[in-house]
Amino acid sequence: MSHITFFEKPGCGGNARQRAVLQAAGHTLERRNLLTAHWTPEALLAFLAPLPVPEWFNRAAPRIKSGEVVPDAMDAEAALALLIAEPLLIRRPLMLNTADGSRHVGFDTAAVTAWVGLEPSAQRPTSLEGCASPTKSCSTPTGGQHAHV
Repeated sequence: MSHITFFEKPGCGGNARQRAVLQAAGHTLERRNLLTAHWTPEALLAFLAPLPVPEWFNRAAPRIKSGEVVPDAMDAEAALALLIAEPLLIRRPLMLNTADGSRHVGFDTAAVTAWVGLEPSAQRPTSLEGCASPTKSCSTPTGGQHAHV
């Protein structure tokens, strides 16, 4: 099993469910606060670079849901500057497998299973991204990505 550095938003129900699934599969986690981490462009790009720019963003963030921030209209340089200034906009979780240095963004269960392995579950949704509340609508991209660095 893997030891994973797990960048999360403290108190996020979705991140809590994601952690539980990883731990049930035998992985150990080192939790870090995504919002207070000191992100440099290089450190953040190590996670995000394999993805198209719009998939760098947390689609449930209030500024995105309101239309104030439009990820589809941003280039990489502007997006990176905005994400560093406002980490709440970063798609989460960001995960680092400390054994091999591979990184992963988001929590599509099939992609995470291919990356580090998860216990099979017929009751787990195909994606654990977005809101923990079934009454809230959170439009999140699917398919998370990982990169070997």
